[in-house]
Amino acid sequence: MFKKVLIAEDHEHTNISVRKTLEDLGIAQREFRSYCDEALKLVKIAINQGEPFDLMITDLSFEEDKNIQRINGGKELIMAAKALQPDLKVIVFSLENNINVVDELFDYLSIDAYVRKARYDAEDLKRAVEAVSNNKKYRSADLIRKRSTEISYDFKAFDIEIITLLCNGTPQKNIPAYLQKKNIKPSGLSSVEKRLNSIKTSLNIFNNEQLVAYCKDKKII
Repeated sequence: MFKKVLIAEDHEHTNISVRKTLEDLGIAQREFRSYCDEALKLVKIAINQGEPFDLMITDLSFEEDKNIQRINGGKELIMAAKALQPDLKVIVFSLENNINVVDELFDYLSIDAYVRKARYDAEDLKRAVEAVSNNKKYRSADLIRKRSTEISYDFKAFDIEIITLLCNGTPQKNIPAYLQKKNIKPSGLSSVEKRLNSIKTSLNIFNNEQLVAYCKDKKII
């Protein structure tokens, strides 16, 4: 288990919850900072003293106030901290539930765990700390379920055709004419609308622009 942990979090009630979680895990050395600049400074000091942190838990968003900061968010803090200490373990504890944002944190910032602030997040955070201490990756169960839904969705040729048309700037109301010209069925506007709505509902997407962006990002179109 970790011995020395840094927590970067600007909400007091969250700090109390994290403090209790770490106490329950028997982690004695806990340092809390409300500003990213102060957290990074502490990372530097710990390294210089030969007693670096084992783990950093950070939020992504920090509210701005009269204390102007050079580092304004969790992503920048993670990058700066890992530049100083590449082997630093990192858990992100945030409200963000966008799968693409979370994936980028794992893929490009090499975080070790992502815990979403939600109901029962104290137990979730405890499981994350335990997993990371055993060199395992971890993400909240609701994010895993959401990702599973996305991956399991089976795009048909018809779906790709109408989404590609949207991507190319064709208004939704004009798609039936194109489908009829190409002898693609079904070609009615109601069929197009129902299909797009079904896809968006399955992927938890709210409009056509988001759907196009999602399909481009996943290289579906």
